[in-house]
Amino acid sequence: MNTYVVSRELLEQNLRQLKKQANGVPIWAVIKGDGYGIGALPLAELLADNGIEHFCITEVREAELLRENGFREAQILMLRSISDRETLHRLLDLNVILTVGSWEVAQEIDALARERADIAEVHIKIDTGMGRYGFLPSETERVIALYCEMKHLAIGGIYTHFNCAYGDEKLTRQEFTAFRKVVAQLRAAGLETGIVHCCNSSAFLKYPEMHCDAVRLGSAILGRMPFRTKLRPVGYMESEIEALRTLPKGHSTGYGAVWTAKRETQLAIVPVGWYHGFHVSCRYNMTRASDRFVAVLAAFKRLLRKELTYVEIGGKQCPVVGAIGMLHCAVDVTGMSCAVGDRVILQVNPLHQKGVKVAYRK
Repeated sequence: MNTYVVSRELLEQNLRQLKKQANGVPIWAVIKGDGYGIGALPLAELLADNGIEHFCITEVREAELLRENGFREAQILMLRSISDRETLHRLLDLNVILTVGSWEVAQEIDALARERADIAEVHIKIDTGMGRYGFLPSETERVIALYCEMKHLAIGGIYTHFNCAYGDEKLTRQEFTAFRKVVAQLRAAGLETGIVHCCNSSAFLKYPEMHCDAVRLGSAILGRMPFRTKLRPVGYMESEIEALRTLPKGHSTGYGAVWTAKRETQLAIVPVGWYHGFHVSCRYNMTRASDRFVAVLAAFKRLLRKELTYVEIGGKQCPVVGAIGMLHCAVDVTGMSCAVGDRVILQVNPLHQKGVKVAYRK
């Protein structure tokens, strides 16, 4: 059976390093996307065992999983600015902190809380560049009005989200300045901003001066960053040899016949393909011209060098040959002693893995 294996030891090692770098600033663990592919609940449980008490989500089900499994006192922040009344009802029932990213959303939450004879705890989102949710910095007067007019909102925090912290220092610093200006204006008006937070994983690692009152970490916990760090990727795909084939010289394998045997070759067929996330990458942000250029250049270099993808069998690195299929790949094991059922280790980003079991091991 294909399994994505998560190392508890490596995850805890990353967490210790991140806590040290946070220097006492609370970490809000982001468990969106089913815990970045490794399971929102088991990830949250391991984090809680290591002292994490704050979580960020993007789906109601993530909050339900936590509340149904012992996380009764944990603070949970919904990162989306939602106006759907049914969804808001469920989130309020689950005692989730809501994000207010517009006047209209604030009105909806305030009206619903009033109907429920309730007070909704919220964090205000400022849009400094991401462009999805949030008040623009030029709308600070609108934010100030929230404090005066929305009687059923308890504003417990304010935050923004950087869109290029992984690679554009100038833009990130401009966004941080704009955010801090909004915070300063609110405080100058005599208003309590609550928890101030802006750092995602990239900003946390690159700009410690921006840590503010809390940081939101997801990718860093999993050790998968778009730049070099001391953090360790916490998992890998585990499969097995499903079949062994001996191909004669001149025989091809895979779609497109992009690889042809130059000699009699023994192949191990492994039931992992691009559907499972193997050799699928989000390394480059293809919305940026610079990253598009780098990605094309890297692909051209790999073509010239005939670079191969490798998997591990019996402690040895073995090349994948031919085009990786939807559900299978072929591995050159010529000259090796191996058998059907032997263990195969593949490097797969959990963000892309699917159709496999996830297992936490020491």
